[in-house]
Amino acid sequence: MRSSKKLSRGNVRMKREELKAKIYARIDELPTLPTVVHKLLGLMENPKTGAQDIREAVSHDAALTAKMLKVANSAYYGFPQEISDLERAVALLGFNMVKSLAVSVGVINSMPDSKGPSAFSREGLWIHSLAVGTGMKVLAEQCSRKKEGESLFIVGLLHDVGKILLDQFFPDYFTRSVENIRTKEGVFLYQEEREVIGFDHGEIGGMLLERWKFPEAIRSSIAFHHYDDLPDDVDESHVSLLRIADAAAQELDLGNSGNVSAPPVDEGDLDRVGVDLNGYQYLKKRLEGAREGIVGFFGLIS
Repeated sequence: MRSSKKLSRGNVRMKREELKAKIYARIDELPTLPTVVHKLLGLMENPKTGAQDIREAVSHDAALTAKMLKVANSAYYGFPQEISDLERAVALLGFNMVKSLAVSVGVINSMPDSKGPSAFSREGLWIHSLAVGTGMKVLAEQCSRKKEGESLFIVGLLHDVGKILLDQFFPDYFTRSVENIRTKEGVFLYQEEREVIGFDHGEIGGMLLERWKFPEAIRSSIAFHHYDDLPDDVDESHVSLLRIADAAAQELDLGNSGNVSAPPVDEGDLDRVGVDLNGYQYLKKRLEGAREGIVGFFGLIS
């Protein structure tokens, strides 16, 4: 039977609810999201949102606009002509893509930098997360859900954000989790987090996104992505798409998830969204082809 000892002083493991309360308190210490991102999150919930609404919201943040235009002109999107202003960006990329790009840039730049030696590479984690987001967009195309592609990209981008919170605010617990899996064959980080801390990074990420007022569909997919038994109000297909893209990115060693080995793709997830093994290989091929663009994307916005 595994030990449940606490890493810090004393041998009594901190109660789950006590640690949750501490996490909520520490989340309040994080920088708030840029005003424009909050506005965009509200626009995401409104089906009447149009291109002009997006341009108007983003145009008030010059720094965000500049980074967005850098990314829009990068190899990640691969447009042959220069995108020189927001109006052209919206015209060429589409307002949903511009919206998700703005949210991505705003969130990544709002997260804290590492305070010192870290249990894992945050740059590697963001590259992994961008790869998962990219994979979810590819899957959206494969599953005839292209209209959901940009919101699914955000789910993929933010699915591991809880790891940053653990690394930032509870480094002893998180370091223990990361180090333990190096000597435990077949054990993944989320499982060791539950053993050491009492819950996993998905749940903590969901707590952060609740505080930041992200749409419920995004929050719940992230909070429960390492659970098999899902609450009735969680979209199982979104969770399956996330787990498939996550497995593919880890198999390809795109960035660093913190795991020692890649989890096998779950055939139940593939069946749920109608992707066969050939479709999964196609996803991996697309991700491998996007490798350079994904790494460059992070370099431009970080």
